[in-house]
Amino acid sequence: MEPLRTEAGRSRGDAIDLMLPLWRALVVFRAITWGFACFGVWSRWDGIHRPSGAVIQLAVMGVWTVIVSIGYSRHWGRRNTRLAFADLIVTVGCMYLTLLAQPLLDIRSGASVLTSVWAAGPVLALGISRGRDGGLLGAATISLALLSLRGVDNAAKVLSNVQLLLVAGLVVGYAATAMRRATTRLREAIAAESATAERLRLSRSIHDGVLQVLAQVQRRGHAIGGEAVELAVLAAEQEVALRTLMATRPATGDRGRIDLCMLLLPLATPRVDVVVPAETVLLPTAKATELVAVVKEALSNVTKHAGPQARAWVVVEDLGTEVLLSIRDDGVGTTVDRLEVDRADGHLGVSQSIRGRIADLGGSVTVRTAPGEGTEWEMKVSKT
Repeated sequence: MEPLRTEAGRSRGDAIDLMLPLWRALVVFRAITWGFACFGVWSRWDGIHRPSGAVIQLAVMGVWTVIVSIGYSRHWGRRNTRLAFADLIVTVGCMYLTLLAQPLLDIRSGASVLTSVWAAGPVLALGISRGRDGGLLGAATISLALLSLRGVDNAAKVLSNVQLLLVAGLVVGYAATAMRRATTRLREAIAAESATAERLRLSRSIHDGVLQVLAQVQRRGHAIGGEAVELAVLAAEQEVALRTLMATRPATGDRGRIDLCMLLLPLATPRVDVVVPAETVLLPTAKATELVAVVKEALSNVTKHAGPQARAWVVVEDLGTEVLLSIRDDGVGTTVDRLEVDRADGHLGVSQSIRGRIADLGGSVTVRTAPGEGTEWEMKVSKT
C-alpha cells in the first residue's frame, strides 16, 4: 500500500507544480530541434565530407533526446539537477561529434555545426532547474564550445548565437524562479486551506462532545468540593488547551513575516485569556518573537506579584500600520512609583524585559496600575 500512497502524493504534487509546463515544453523543444537537425543534415547531404559520421552524430543525439525526454517527464528528473548537468556535458560532446562529419578546417571555413539549435536544450534545462545562474552557466558553456569549433577568428559570426543563448538562459531562468516561488506559495495556501477545513471539522466535533463534557466536569467538581475540585481544575486546563487548539491558525507567513496571533494563542490558560483579531496580524518574525517574549515576562509578573487568584487578559489590536498589545490583570496592583523604586533597587525584570525590549523594537510602553485595581500594560509597535 505504501507505494500507492507515494504515487498518489506525487500526483497531487504534480497537480500544483507550476514548473511542469516548462519541463513539458522542454521535452517538446528537444524532439523538434532534433528533427530540425536531421532535416539540416538531409538538406546539406552532398556538402557533408563524411555522411556516415553525420548519421552517427544524429543517432547519438536521438538516443540522448529520448533519455532526457523521459527524465524531464518524470518526477525524479525534474528534481535532479545532475540530469541537467549531464545533459550539458553530453550536448557539448555531441557538438564535437560534428568533427566525425566535417573536418575542423571546414567548420572554421563556414560549414555548419550539425547540432544546430538542439544544443540550446541544456541551457533551458539549467535555467528551469537552477534559475538565472543555471541558465547563464549553460549558455556560457555552449557558447565556449561553439567558439572553440568556429575559432576565435570567427567570433563575430557566432556572436548572434551567443546572444540568443544568453538571453534564453536569462529569461527562462528568471521565469522559472518566479514560477517556483509561485508554486511554493500555492502549495502553502492549499495546505493552509486544507488544515483550516480539517480544523473546522474537528472543532465542530469537539465542541459538540468533548468541550461540553469538560464543562460539566468543571461545574460538578466545584459543586462537590473536596478532591473533586482538583479534577475540575484539570478539566478546566484541558478545556482551555482544546479551545486554543481549535483557535490556532496555520503558521504561514510571507517573506519573513509571521502571524503574531498564532504565536500568542498557545499562551492561554484557565487564568489567562488571549483575545486576537479574526484576521492575521503579520509582523517580521524577529519582532513577533520578541513581542511574545515580552508577553511571557508580563504574565510571569502576574503570577509572581498579582496574587494567587488573579486573572490576566492579553489583547491584540491591529491599528493598520501598528499593533497595540495590552496585558491586563485583576490582581493586587501597585503604584508607578513603586515600579521605579524596584528598578532602582536592581529588580530589572520590568525595566529590561518589557520596557527595554519594546524600546529596542522602536515601540512605546504605557503602564497603568493602582493598589487593588490590577495592572495594565499597553505596548504599541510598528508592523514593519
